[in-house]
Amino acid sequence: MPDHDADLQSAGPFIVVAINNTNTSIGLADGLSVTRVTTVPSSEPESIGNVAASMLDTDPAIVLLASVNAAATEPAVRSIRAATGLDVRRFGPDMPVPIAHTIPEPVTTGLDRFLVALGAFETIHQACIVVDAGTALTCDFVDGQGVFHGGAIIPGGQMMLDALPAKAPALPRLNLADMPSPLEPFGKSTEHAMLLGVQAAARGAVRYLAERYAEFYEAYPQIIATGGSAELLFEGDELIENVVPHLQLVGIAAARKRLIEADDGQS
Repeated sequence: MPDHDADLQSAGPFIVVAINNTNTSIGLADGLSVTRVTTVPSSEPESIGNVAASMLDTDPAIVLLASVNAAATEPAVRSIRAATGLDVRRFGPDMPVPIAHTIPEPVTTGLDRFLVALGAFETIHQACIVVDAGTALTCDFVDGQGVFHGGAIIPGGQMMLDALPAKAPALPRLNLADMPSPLEPFGKSTEHAMLLGVQAAARGAVRYLAERYAEFYEAYPQIIATGGSAELLFEGDELIENVVPHLQLVGIAAARKRLIEADDGQS
């Protein structure tokens, strides 16, 4: 790692930022621990910068950022730099996500999926199925050596709810955040039936995919869920063994750790 990466290798805290399609999460990392996580809309770069600046009291060395939202990236980077005065390093343009994978070239897998997978493996150190419930819902497999094998992309909960009235105008517009917990077994109203259907679609997809992945692996991996909609869609689902908030931010911290270790091994 060249000398200009000294800030990346500095001991102590650093700011981690994940810009996704709808929301951006900002946290303070120290090692693999991520705290003070705040989520704001990705369309509000000034808010992103302000949240990052609120963490300057810990004297962070650098900002590490991953984005799958091209339109929101540059405004957010400019805002963070202006608000904090810190160097902002991006996964992709500035450095790779250090995870082994079986994806053929050209690799089109989103950085978010690689980072969530890396965060999951560094958390439990065993084969796992990683479910990220955001704007879209992804369900990916990581084997016992930490190799990412890919997976499936499914419409997210809110996306499903939005699609129903878009194609069937008689159906109401609903917000996934209004989903009651627990849901009754039968939908007694149109609204309840729609929410139940969305939850069932998400859970059913994960169960089907988990069976496919387990058949390939010849063992049943632990299933971890993360993402803004994870608790709404999977709370009480016995198939999900652990819900880990902000796993993508943990993945950013884990990627930094691996990059530093790789550099130390070459020294």
